[in-house]
Amino acid sequence: MTQETKYTEDNIRSLDWKEHIRMRPGMYIGKLGDGSSPDDGIYILVKEVLDNSIDEFVMGTGKTIEVSIQGNKVIVRDYGRGIPLGKVVDVVSKMNTGGKYDSRAFKKSVGLNGVGTKAVNALSTYFRVESTRDGKSASAEFEKGNLTSQETLDETTRRRGTKVTFIADDVIFKNYKYRPEYVIRLLKNYVYLNPGLTIVFNGEKYYSENGLKDLLEDNNNQEDMLYPIIHLKGDDIEVAMTHSKTQYSEEYHSFVNGQNTTQGGTHQAAFREAVVKTIREFYGKNFDASDVRKSIIAAISIKVMEPVFESQTKTKLGSTEMGGDLPTVRTYINDFIKTKLDNFLHKNQVIAETLQKKILQAEKERKELSGIRKLARDRAKKASLHNKKLRDCRIHFGDTKKEDYLNTTLFITEGDSASGSITKSRNVNTQAVFSLKGKPLNSYGLTKKIVYENEEFNLLQAALNIEDGLEGLRYNNIVIATDADVDGMHIRLLLITFFLQFFPEVIKEGHLYILETPLFRVRNKKETHYCYSETEKQEAIKKLRGKPEITRFKGLGEISPNEFVHFIGEDMRLDPVMLDKEMSIEQMLQFYMGKNTPDRQKFIIQNLKVEQDLVNTEE
Repeated sequence: MTQETKYTEDNIRSLDWKEHIRMRPGMYIGKLGDGSSPDDGIYILVKEVLDNSIDEFVMGTGKTIEVSIQGNKVIVRDYGRGIPLGKVVDVVSKMNTGGKYDSRAFKKSVGLNGVGTKAVNALSTYFRVESTRDGKSASAEFEKGNLTSQETLDETTRRRGTKVTFIADDVIFKNYKYRPEYVIRLLKNYVYLNPGLTIVFNGEKYYSENGLKDLLEDNNNQEDMLYPIIHLKGDDIEVAMTHSKTQYSEEYHSFVNGQNTTQGGTHQAAFREAVVKTIREFYGKNFDASDVRKSIIAAISIKVMEPVFESQTKTKLGSTEMGGDLPTVRTYINDFIKTKLDNFLHKNQVIAETLQKKILQAEKERKELSGIRKLARDRAKKASLHNKKLRDCRIHFGDTKKEDYLNTTLFITEGDSASGSITKSRNVNTQAVFSLKGKPLNSYGLTKKIVYENEEFNLLQAALNIEDGLEGLRYNNIVIATDADVDGMHIRLLLITFFLQFFPEVIKEGHLYILETPLFRVRNKKETHYCYSETEKQEAIKKLRGKPEITRFKGLGEISPNEFVHFIGEDMRLDPVMLDKEMSIEQMLQFYMGKNTPDRQKFIIQNLKVEQDLVNTEE
């Protein structure tokens, strides 16, 4: 007979605000991570502090924001109104305290719940806030949310505004480091959405004159665009759009009150619907929606009163109302697009003709592929039932109601032993494994037809659910996990080519990574060190002294599941795949994957050191 567990008053415990945030950080900032992903917690901390400075600019004060990141120390300084001096401690350490509950002061703000800076405070080993206004200042310092000191000055010559300094807790954010590319992307989004704002990051100035038009131009090579960007602006709404010459699926950048809603929401759905409806009416033809939207690249920003998001990280808008006397989000966007886009197409006949040709070409390709697509889908459904290519997880990227959805990961690996090791050591809730059978096909220059005819590509596409764009993407992180040898690197290149050729938005939106696994294990009876380079190996040998046992891992399959759990768990190292904005995707693919040329031969010779390093580690 099992003993009954006691449940009394002693079992009931109340956590104070900082204890709760530190115990359940995912509820407040999404996933933790180490900085290798743009939605990792350390960037959310930066964003939470910046949101307050942006709101000051939106309210008409503080045209410049200064951001500094040196090592792990972050400083954000604005020249807004400054926090009321008597409330400096309260607004960063008392839950449900802030100025944004008064909608007169912050009509269209993102941070409505008063949690943001409290989360940063609780999750930092050092946090300092300083406010200056009316020639006076007040400051306070904290450690993990606990007040350590505070000071008030009756006289100061400092300019008004707020300065926040913090160092994220490296116990919670293990082995973290800030990647400038992700910080710059975050800051650029702020300036695109706030013309007139200047953000200075580590001495470099960022500003935008043309808003969302600049966003599309900065994120896409000019040669990839089918026609000049259509840029439309109105009260509380801004839209920019074009179509790509090269990519197949849809790509959207959407924003609400300055927040990048990476998972879309009601406003993005309304925009997609409105574009199709307007174009059908303009041309007087009932085009298929997928043909109209195929290859579209667009950005939309709206401002609503008291927005409702589907999670604390505000990645998906749930609001159906604009607020005040305005109509619903759907009606407002539809009316705007119907008027503005229709007018634009009437005034720009060349673009209208180019767009019509694009739609008709998409229609032709869709009809040619329809039979193949149906057969491929049936094959994918059957395969998912009967083979072991995909070992799925329980939570998926669309599950915004679940705390771990941002951690969802698909490992793409090659060979039974490697996939077996990952499968046995993975987190079954958030980590899935897709097993390749040998080297994938070089897809450079091939049409979308090959994705359906090639079993590997068809099943991978089905596993990711990206046939019609990223809206249904099932995993936030797509991780290529291959051996650290020449063959493994070739497989990586072939997989990256597949995504660049058919689904470049997977890379553009920061979903694709390379898994870094250790090359060596250095251990004695007391300690074990896993080393990712020859340098780390030499350092480990020095630390352990004597003659430690040194193992060279020649393949992922040689690493036991008991060890592998470290490399895909909290200590997982991911190297993000990023695009070079200076080259078009077509230029990039042609250079690396096209016919051999003198330029590529020269590049290979100049970069032979990589190959030599691999050879050296084998010896």
